[in-house]
This record gives sequence, structure tokens and C-alpha cells, in this order.
Amino acid sequence: MRAYLLSSLTVLAACVSLTAAHAQEERRVVPSNVVAMKQSFAPIVKRAAPAVVNISAKRVVRQYVDPFWQALGMGAPRNRVEGSLGSGVIVRADGVIVTNNHVIEHANDITVSLYDRREFPAKVMLADPRTDLAVLKIDLPAGEKLPVMPIADHAGASQVGDLVLAIGDPFGVGQTVTNGIISALNRTADPNGDQGAYIQTDAAINPGNSGGALVSMDGELIGLNSFIYSQSGQSSGVGFAIPAVVVRRVVETAMGGGTTVVRPWLAARLQSVTPDIARSVGLATPSGALVSDVWPGGAAQRAGLKQGDVITGVDGQPAVDAAGVNFAIAAHRPGDTVKLAVRHEKSEQTVNLRAEAAPATPPRDEKLIAGRNPFQGATVVNLSPAVAEEVGLDPFGREGVLVTKTDQGLAQQLGVQPGDIIRAVNGRSIKTVSDLSSAVVAPAPVWQVTIERNGRQLSTTLRV
Repeated sequence: MRAYLLSSLTVLAACVSLTAAHAQEERRVVPSNVVAMKQSFAPIVKRAAPAVVNISAKRVVRQYVDPFWQALGMGAPRNRVEGSLGSGVIVRADGVIVTNNHVIEHANDITVSLYDRREFPAKVMLADPRTDLAVLKIDLPAGEKLPVMPIADHAGASQVGDLVLAIGDPFGVGQTVTNGIISALNRTADPNGDQGAYIQTDAAINPGNSGGALVSMDGELIGLNSFIYSQSGQSSGVGFAIPAVVVRRVVETAMGGGTTVVRPWLAARLQSVTPDIARSVGLATPSGALVSDVWPGGAAQRAGLKQGDVITGVDGQPAVDAAGVNFAIAAHRPGDTVKLAVRHEKSEQTVNLRAEAAPATPPRDEKLIAGRNPFQGATVVNLSPAVAEEVGLDPFGREGVLVTKTDQGLAQQLGVQPGDIIRAVNGRSIKTVSDLSSAVVAPAPVWQVTIERNGRQLSTTLRV
């Protein structure tokens, strides 16, 4: 089901970088006087703003009329239309647009409004919940070319303190430009996870800015504004953007015909180095990622990594924590060579790791469950490292049957959710889709079901 990424960047010919990283460094000059501080951002906005669009998405949801009747399992649900507003960025002149996945998720109708107020229906080329990115396409009149915002292709050029602009459509009031600086790089809520490396900015970002552009002083897209930290729901100067390197990977995948982004997998479980760990292994500072487990036969083991090693750098850049290491590896394409700086038994060494996708073992064996049972209408697959990576689960020590969809039937009515792992049915342990099929083939007056949801085991008895 996974599609491999194109190795060439020719599909993004319209997104050629304007500068090299070293040239940017030379142009970083702090304003020397009041006159310099009053210089305008207008030239940058004039180039960049026409490539930022407004996105309106509508979705149909089923809702019970009265929560009281819903609690009793009675009352017919009704369809209700929900809408969402967001922003997007044109990255190809033929109408290819990138935005946040949460802006268009489950949408039945997507409309893109251009800078000149023309509106076009859009179709989804690729939607990737893991990165929270989606690629859309609109059909243009013959021969028309849209303004494009080039995607920065010099990873690592952005620095804390750089001036940036945020362009989007907050609250649906119309296109708005705010300015600020890069407040931090490689931000993550979970230092041991793999969803880190966001760009943090103090440029004002509000509801409706999702999917809008974070723009450098060269007019390049360096990030896609995604979410904010706020207790009020409005901008408090702590906004986060998905880095351009991730945006580029997702767009490349879509233009290559892929529907799923293939992420290289280290095949090792990592733990961020704490002060205690640093002291125990002789590190001067608590930074880097400790290898706590290695997948047998995986890329990490073949590269020579062992339990207890500490990864201190990736591709010549210091490794801050586990999330940073996982992100840096996932930013590569399958087949790339990744250079890791590793501390092994108090000695420093460099190892070459071949980036590759997580293995799909056992096979997915996707199946829609039928019959009169609690999982009727649910689509299920076997858990494997590939599936676990796809949905954001820990691939180590995982086996079982994962629910991927519940579009209809008893499963939806009984509250079975995508992401649930089916552990047992009527006292029978469920490890594969075949086990589940056998367990539900015969009708039963009472069903004893155990599922795992968000790390918790939930057991119940049902009559269906």
C-alpha cells in the first residue's frame, strides 16, 4: 500500500531555492539604527502573499438529537454539516496546494479561494495525519499558471532569531500578514517521540492560520503554520510550524502518485539522555539519544548499533534528544545513507545507516468484519512495525489486530474506534486478523470483548 518517494526533486521545479545557506548567513544583519528598523516587509509580502490561499472544507457528521436517548442506546442519529476554515500555500503553478490535514480531514467538499478571490473546488491528492499535511489540486483554465511560493531546500539554514512572516486567513477575515522571529527550532512535546522538530515562532497565529505560510526574508516557505499553544484559544506568541523539509517530502510523494508517505525507520527504540544517563555513560552534557532496544535484523543492527549506545549527532548536526534523532532520520528518503555520531563504550565513532521503511511483517491482511458481532462494519489489519509507524504506535513488542475504520454497522454503534487494538473475544486471545475472523464466525448471545485504547485495557460484556 505504501508508495516510494521520488528520488529527484524535478517534480518541484517551481520551488527552486533562491539562496544557499552560507549566503543567508552573510546577510544576517541586526538593524543598526531607527531608520533601518522602519524598513518595510512590503516587497517580501508582494512576492509571497499571492501564493497563499483560503480553504473552506465541509464534512457531514452523524449526531444524536438528544444525549439522553443516546446514553440509552435509543434515538436515530441525524446528519449534520460541519465546516472549517484554514489556509494553504500554492507550491506548483499548475494548482498544487499544501495545507494542514486537520483543515480538510473527512471533508466532503473543499473550496479554495485564491488571492484574487476566485474560487475553485479542490480534490485531495494525499492526506497524511502523521505529519498533519495534505496536498490538494485545483483545475485551472487552460494555460493559466498560478503564483508559487518556493519551498526552502537548504535544511538547517534557519536560525533562532531570524525574522519571519506568517501569512494566512485568521478567523476568516481575509488574508493577514504578521511578523516575528523564530523563537526555537526542533520543538517537541514528547522528547522520546518522533513528532518533534517544529519551528516555534512568536508571529501572531490564530484560528484560520492553519496551513498558512511561515515565510523567510527571502520569500521562501520555511514552514507551514500548524498549531498554537494558548489557554484562551487565541495567539499568545507561541506558534508552531511544520518545517519545509517535511512539506517537501509530502509534496514529492503526492506528485509521484503516492498516497502514503514512506518514512525511514531507525529500527531501534530511543530514550532521550537525562542528566542521570549522561553521568552514567560519561557524557559532559545531557543531550543525545540512548539506544534502549534494537529490532533484530533491522537497519540499526546492521549499522552496528547496540543497546546502551548513545547517538550524539545525525548528518553532522548535534542530536538534542530522541525526537530530534527520529525526525532527522525520517526526513530522509528510503535508500539514503545517514551518518550517525555514536558514543559506544566511552569511545566516539561514526556509523553509516541505510534509511529504509519499517517492515510490513506480518502482512496487513486487511478485512472488513461482517456478521452479527460487536465488530461488524469495522476494518481491521494485523499490527506490524510498518502499520505501527503509520498510525503512530510503538512498533516494539506489539502484536494484535488494529481497527482502522468503523464506517458502519454495530462496531460504530457500540463505540469501537479507529486505533483500538482488539486483544480478546470470548476468552480467546486475538493476535491476528485470522484469529478474529475465527472468533466471530459463530453467533453468540453474549460477547466478552477486551480492547486496548490509548494504552489502557478495556473489557466489557455485550449483547448484540
